[in-house]
Amino acid sequence: MSPIMSVEELDRFMDMAFPQMHEGGRLNVIEEVGPGTARLRLRYSDRNLRPGGTISGPAMMALADYAMYAVVLAHVGPVALAVTTNLNINFLRKPGPDDIVAEAKLLKLGRRLAVGDVLMWQEGLDGPVAHVTSTYSIPPDR
Repeated sequence: MSPIMSVEELDRFMDMAFPQMHEGGRLNVIEEVGPGTARLRLRYSDRNLRPGGTISGPAMMALADYAMYAVVLAHVGPVALAVTTNLNINFLRKPGPDDIVAEAKLLKLGRRLAVGDVLMWQEGLDGPVAHVTSTYSIPPDR
């Protein structure tokens, strides 16, 4: 399955549909889309730290949700009303104060539902920091 939206098209759509997303700086970056995949990066910022100096769980969940949204839209087109119906996250190791990379992969893309997973890691760290499974509902009138 090949993407029908490029990184640039996704960025333009996100900027138009969610202008509030980048208040305080552009920390979430779509780096690449490919057949059934999207790679995003959460740039390091102190605002995403939790006590103890690690990247917070809510920041990682937001990155995973954005990565799934990006991979779904890259393959179905600009559907603002596609929504998360399920997101399950397993935190695997403590991430340090650095960027986090998320690789989203579509496992199934149907007419009404998309199911995928997201693997998150930090460069230089041995193994992933989190694994996510997620389901998106796609509105019928896309």
